[in-house]
Amino acid sequence: MDKLLALKMFVETVDARGFSAAARRLEIATSSVTRAMDGLEDALGAVLLNRSTRQVTVTEAGATYYEQARRILEAIEEADASVSDRGDADGAVGQLRVSVPVAFGRRCIAPHLGQLLDRHPKLEVEVTLTDDIVDLLGERIDLAIRIGSVAAYDHVVARPIGAFRRRVVAAPGYLERHGTPGHPLELGGHRCLRYSYGGRDQSWRFRLGDDTVSVPVRGALRSNNMEVLHDVARAGHGIALLPDWIADAGIAAGNLQPLFDNWSVEPGDTSAAIHALYLPNQRGSRRINAFLDFLATLPGPLQSIAATRA
Repeated sequence: MDKLLALKMFVETVDARGFSAAARRLEIATSSVTRAMDGLEDALGAVLLNRSTRQVTVTEAGATYYEQARRILEAIEEADASVSDRGDADGAVGQLRVSVPVAFGRRCIAPHLGQLLDRHPKLEVEVTLTDDIVDLLGERIDLAIRIGSVAAYDHVVARPIGAFRRRVVAAPGYLERHGTPGHPLELGGHRCLRYSYGGRDQSWRFRLGDDTVSVPVRGALRSNNMEVLHDVARAGHGIALLPDWIADAGIAAGNLQPLFDNWSVEPGDTSAAIHALYLPNQRGSRRINAFLDFLATLPGPLQSIAATRA
């Protein structure tokens, strides 16, 4: 028995919930699938599939075996892709798993992903949106984009791919009701909308030439999503510190008004850099370089640094 082929047939049968459907996907005869499943169960001494005239379902033992079999097949597929990824074939080939911050991914990357797919038709891209720090190896992520300060890890390559500016903004209606602060120190008397990181106490650090001012900010709302802070600020309920790739559209439309625009501002010690993170063994990867090249063509903060290749 060809064990690898049997594993593939088993996984397809579970996914398709039937022998006939699995056979169609594999473009083989249904009888070949049923014989292979009978042989697999005999070799294991366990029943993997419940058979009925209407459908095929997986047993408890089969469910456990299915998870392991799928991991084996995915590992083989990844091994094949890693070789072809550095071969002589034109374009990027195989699966690329990317992790991107939620708001940044939705606003700056998602609208343009079709360009990447058109340019590399053999590339299969899986994009995960999360603001959490991901374990590249443990979560099998090929490339992660991170905004702000990046912790130094010996086992991770961190390449700068862009930068942005943070802007203090408020809706005109809020400023009409509560007054427009003329200096950063006046923020202490205003309702500030804060991003959730660190402790409850938070300061925004302003710099103008040689002058530096650290301003403690307070307010009733914190969120771990910049889109939420943007929406609440736009609705006139406070002053927010937002990246320019979120704030600029509202400013241009007149829904938000910038404050202290001659000052540079950061929340605490965080930076305004954008990095691409990947494992050292991914250097030279066609898939990662295809994604980095794609990012370099996008409008906005990723144009501030020339294309960086793995």
